[in-house]
Amino acid sequence: MYVLNAWYVAAWSNEVTREPAARTVCELPIVLYRRQNGQAVALVDRCAHRGFPLSSGRVVDDSVECGYHGFAFGCDGVCTRVPAQSSIPARARVRVFPVVERDGWVWVWTGDVDRADESLVPDTHWMNDPEWATVTHSYRFECRADLVHDNLLDLTHESFLHQTTVGDDYIYEYGITVEVDGTTVTVDRLMPGVEAPPLYADTMGIDGLYDRFHATEFAVPSHHTLHSGITGLGRPREEGYLIKVLNAITPIDEHTCWYYYAFSRNFGIDNVEATENLRIGLGTVLDEDAEALRLQEIGLRTRPANEHDVLIAQDAGVAKARRIMAQLLKAEKDAAETVTTGTRAGSPASPAAASARVPAPAASGRA
Repeated sequence: MYVLNAWYVAAWSNEVTREPAARTVCELPIVLYRRQNGQAVALVDRCAHRGFPLSSGRVVDDSVECGYHGFAFGCDGVCTRVPAQSSIPARARVRVFPVVERDGWVWVWTGDVDRADESLVPDTHWMNDPEWATVTHSYRFECRADLVHDNLLDLTHESFLHQTTVGDDYIYEYGITVEVDGTTVTVDRLMPGVEAPPLYADTMGIDGLYDRFHATEFAVPSHHTLHSGITGLGRPREEGYLIKVLNAITPIDEHTCWYYYAFSRNFGIDNVEATENLRIGLGTVLDEDAEALRLQEIGLRTRPANEHDVLIAQDAGVAKARRIMAQLLKAEKDAAETVTTGTRAGSPASPAAASARVPAPAASGRA
């Protein structure tokens, strides 16, 4: 179901405090809290004693205390206290998830600890750059995460779903260029000599014809950076009104996901009215996406097993991303089966060792 050897956003930084907070990532129950030095901690949200959720307890010093019988677990997952006795059972420990906190997001690694590479956390510096103004949203989508990925890779839906904000009829008239670099898929669309969409035109204070562009960069399996903007006719993109839309998609379970969203711009950064208009307008965009994908989820859950999507040229990025996702899932499944088979046969293979042998897709190219 999920690619686990990956970083997923579990919360905004301001949501992680000294009070334990519960999150579910890829069906894994996680408790988040902060140590006394401010560092974020992520443990499995299940006491080793009898499975009570640790998020229903409290933080004491640098440990989280179970609210049922008082077992306390440190930030390394090891039990530090059993109130009923002085000795602590060796098995009294819980799983620890690697954490990276950056630019306002708290990322957790859900796979093998030995493969947790901080360099794989996507670049989101625009959220924390004083030269850019940012609007943020959080949304629980009632659909599988894959539908959000498809939605972001095929922006032709803007012409129909977001007509009053960021959409326009001309979007689907222009083709796309798709590039694949390892496990990253980029879908680029240039729309020359067009008018800015209503929401952008209002906040930019412009009219007339411009070159519009957007390039969705999907770091499979969890994050999209949309490089978007408007520039003068025939002018380089970097000269224009630039927008970076950061989209972190975190699966909750088979049919729901969290959508963490940040919209950063390099124009009108001190314009409070523009920021508020964007907050409201982009909230409308997300509302429209959420409803559309909720309905799509219902349609797919009732679709016969022998029916499949009818993909077209505009879906080239979707198809390539799905292929990479399938390769990653298969690699993790094969590694897990290898470990299971090796263990049964008396092999010394370990999950970490097996994961180290999982290759990343080497696909690259342009469509």
